Amino acid sequence: MNSPLTHFDAQGQAHMVDVAAKAETHRVAVAAGRIRMQAATLALIQSGTAKKGDVLGVARIAAIQAAKRTSELIPLCHPLPITRVAVDFEIDEPALAVICRAQVETLGRTGVEMEALTAVQIGLLTIYDMCKAADRGMVMEQIRVLEKQGGKSGEWKAQI
Repeated sequence: MNSPLTHFDAQGQAHMVDVAAKAETHRVAVAAGRIRMQAATLALIQSGTAKKGDVLGVARIAAIQAAKRTSELIPLCHPLPITRVAVDFEIDEPALAVICRAQVETLGRTGVEMEALTAVQIGLLTIYDMCKAADRGMVMEQIRVLEKQGGKSGEWKAQI
């Protein structure tokens, strides 16, 4: 029986997937997640008066850098020539949360879902790092791929 897990060979050993025969296409992935916090912490972020400075500005740069370095962090990811990374933050006051959304693009033989997810995770972790002195109970959640485009499987969008 063939496993749907492509990162294992016929003997069950981990390996990097061979993408040489795949066509180069424009590939896009969008991921998002959020970090919930106390109201006072959210107010610090909104006011720009957090002890360490512009929290969302620093988190945006960290997220972009993370997308570019994903293959160094996740052992079986291919290093990709990323052509675009866009990271946005949205304040969700009723939920006492900051939402991070990352879109990553490449012209290549494999998708950029892992790069988009890594950007979101590191963006949220940076917010945690910069605000942990005020709120150690922040919760990162709902991190997921929202959509992908390109490649043999074409377009995919999350249903929920």
